[in-house]
Amino acid sequence: MVIQESAEMYLETIISLQNKKGNVRAIDISREMGFSRPTVSIAVHKLEENGYLKIDENGFISLLPPGKEIAEKILERHNILKTIFIRLGVSEKTAEKDACRIEHVISEETFDCLKKHINSFKQE
Repeated sequence: MVIQESAEMYLETIISLQNKKGNVRAIDISREMGFSRPTVSIAVHKLEENGYLKIDENGFISLLPPGKEIAEKILERHNILKTIFIRLGVSEKTAEKDACRIEHVISEETFDCLKKHINSFKQE
């Protein structure tokens, strides 16, 4: 499933916020991403129209299976890339920023190899 980087960023933000605080609203996403509420509202409604999430009558946002699958994939990429960069000696701030960029463009093949490599250290 291929979607735009911006949509991946929204889905990743939603799952991260859900993991931190449970219920998520558009205002939470707006604050986390630093985007205006109208910008977030448009993006969230587009994601809803495309079947990635749903918004209930109280404005709470939840991921539907396709959105959750993408969000978990991007979050996993982010966490593993950040871990690799920190282990290489990159500062946490830079590792965070770089992981955020690279997670959207790295190929499946390269990421899978990096993941296997980092996991081999955990088994030692």
